[in-house]
Amino acid sequence: MYRKFFKRLIDVIFSLIGLLLVSPVLLLATILLIIANNGKPFFFQLRSGKNGIFFKIVKFRTMTNSKNLKENLLPDNERMTKIGSFLRKTSLDELPQLFNVLKGEMSLIGPRPLLPEYLPLYSAKQNKRHLVRAGITGWAQVNGRNAISWKDKFKLDVYYVENLSLKFDLKILFLTIRKVVKKDGITSNIYGSMEKFKGNN
Repeated sequence: MYRKFFKRLIDVIFSLIGLLLVSPVLLLATILLIIANNGKPFFFQLRSGKNGIFFKIVKFRTMTNSKNLKENLLPDNERMTKIGSFLRKTSLDELPQLFNVLKGEMSLIGPRPLLPEYLPLYSAKQNKRHLVRAGITGWAQVNGRNAISWKDKFKLDVYYVENLSLKFDLKILFLTIRKVVKKDGITSNIYGSMEKFKGNN
């Protein structure tokens, strides 16, 4: 019952409350990013969600699209804006995903949505992470985030799917808030991302 109705109800209620509470922060960040990124405050990227269905995730744009003379993007640390760096360090760059939650594309809690190109690379067990909606935060995120291997991350995702409950979601939410407040393990490198998943061998 929790999977089919109650979890979705909680997502909608808490997302609406969250958007109301952080609306001043969203507005200020949007204005600053419009200035910093030539009128483009948001970053959209195709991700795979529940049942492998694609959707566009939305985040605050933390880097510019500056290129060198050869038309190649500059290194991440050279493209990161000051406001973008702050948003990443505080995880505020994830706030716009509350709109993905309201649209039903994501949940507050669940496995993080990854790139569509990874879909053919999962094992049958790893693919179970797509039995539920992708989340803004999840069991893997409060247990190491990018500091753990893909293999361990997927194990944690599958464990979450197999043990889904209201109590488990509340535990993850509490741990997420604690980590954000303490800035504990939010990210090991704000200028880069985890190496791409290349399969299980």
